[in-house]
Parts: sequence; C-alpha cells; structure tokens
Amino acid sequence: MKAIVITSPGGPEVLKIQEVDEPQIKDDEVLIKVEATALNRADTFQRKGVYPPPKGASEYLGLECSGTIEAVGKAVSKWKIGDQVCALLSGGGYAEKVAVPAGQVLPVPPGVSLKDAASLPEVACTVWSTTFMMSRLSAGETFLVHGGSSGIGTFAIQMAKYQGARVFVTAGSDEKLAVCKDLGADVCINYKTEDFVKRVKEETGGKGVDVILDHIGASYLKKNLESLNFDGRLFIIGTMGGAVTEIDLRALLSRRLTVQSAGLRYRSTENKAVIVSDVEKNVWPAIVAGRVKPVIYKYFPLSEAAEAHQLLESSVHIGKILLVP
Repeated sequence: MKAIVITSPGGPEVLKIQEVDEPQIKDDEVLIKVEATALNRADTFQRKGVYPPPKGASEYLGLECSGTIEAVGKAVSKWKIGDQVCALLSGGGYAEKVAVPAGQVLPVPPGVSLKDAASLPEVACTVWSTTFMMSRLSAGETFLVHGGSSGIGTFAIQMAKYQGARVFVTAGSDEKLAVCKDLGADVCINYKTEDFVKRVKEETGGKGVDVILDHIGASYLKKNLESLNFDGRLFIIGTMGGAVTEIDLRALLSRRLTVQSAGLRYRSTENKAVIVSDVEKNVWPAIVAGRVKPVIYKYFPLSEAAEAHQLLESSVHIGKILLVP
C-alpha cells in the first residue's frame, strides 16, 4: 500500500509518498481501507521528531480516518466487513489502509459523507473528554475556547451550544470570528486587538467564565486564571505558547479553581474505548440532528501531504484539512 513517510525529521518537505507493507491486524482490531484522513497539529510535531507515536502504534502519521472495513479480528463482534466507519487512531491514517482497535471505531453518522466523517473522531473525542467528561460543562454555564476557528474550536462551539452553554471564543481575524459567530458563538474576541480578560469580565458582569479550553499553555495561563469564575475549570490541551511558567497558587485557592490537562494519543486502548463509546452516545445524536456539522477547509490528495502541512502551519485555515488517498 501507499503511505506518507517522514524521510527525516524536519519541515513539510520531508513528507514523501512511498510503497510500504500493509498493517497486520490483531484479534481485537479491524482493518480499514482509508477513504480520508484529517490533519492535526500533533502531526506537525511528529514530523519534526518531537512527538513520537506510542509504543506499538503505527510509525506513520494520522490520528483519525474514515473508510470501509476490509477485515475483522477473531475477537471482534460489533463490526463486519463492508461497514462504513470513522476511527480514532494512535497513528497510521496517512495511508491507504490502517489497523485499529475495534473499540476506537465509530459508525459514520447519517447525513455526513464517508469522506467528511474523517474530520470527526479526534475533535469529537478531544472536546467531549475534556470539556464535558472532565470539566463537566453544563447548560447555563459560560465557556471560552481559544482558537475558535480551529478544528477543535469549530467543533467545541457547536457542541457547547448544543449542550446549552454561552460560548466565548478568541481568534486572530475578523473573518475567523465571523465563522465562529455563524457556528453559534455568543461573544467573539479578536486576541490581536482586544484583551480577552477584560472582554470576558465585561460580558460576565465581572464574574468570568466557568470553563476554558486552551491549547496555548504557558503564555495564557495567568490570563486564563484571571478569566475564570468561582469554581472555574481550565483545561489545557496544548503548549503552543510555551510549556513552562509560574503561577500564584493563591489565585486558585481563593476562587476554588481547577486546572487540568490531558492528551488523547497516549491513553490506553481501554480508556480510548470508554471515550469513543461516550462520544457515540452523547455527540453522535447532535451530529445526526444537524446541530453539529463538520467544518472542512480543504481536501488534498494524499500525495500532497507536504502542501497540506504548509497550510496547517500557516494557520490561515478555518476548520479541518483532509487528505484523500
């Protein structure tokens, strides 16, 4: 089969399409013929050599895909050959075929094309596990997501609105903020021209928001804590603005704040299966109802993975970027 190979750690130009061996499935896995895979920021870190795949995972890029099941392991009962599915991967999506534990596979939601379904698993599992399972965002609460026009952001806006929250977003251009507003965001903040802490306080009567989903990390930590209400929860899913900083713990003590962090990729197969099952139960109905839609910026052929990575790293895109074998 063909797959994108990282020929050596570096820029997008190190990504080359090559002929490689097909994956062998274990008893609890299925083999998916890939219809499409989606780019995630983590892929660029793996390409640079700073984010290796978990032990035993595929060496190839790609944390999600959609496609048709071609083979099932002996212990798999839920899925059969010919099923159209999408899946959360530990790697291997940038290829024509991928082996996946059966518990990480989801049906394609009615109303979403097989190709576009590739944009759903990583964002759905990330947003649901962080904002809802762990930070317990609930109806009537306020929610701030940074990078509102990203794949995570566009999904989080829609899901939070579906759950009855008031949604705040930050983004870096009026065009991006307009898309966020169309998706349902209530308060749209241009972080390049406005102080988001000040605006959050103004819009909440000085209280702050209940939950923040943040991919920036160190450079936003102090401001995020200042933006939280009493009993507020900050969830950190990235460190694009640095990984090391200092905080005054008294800020947490006085307002009973919670700071949490987690990634998906290094979780156990069992843990991922719990999240995927919860997503199918709670998120898929919102997609079926048309309340949450995939937001896709551009499709590239698999052979143009380097160009797709250049686009992702330029941050001009809104929503997800897909690769199609």
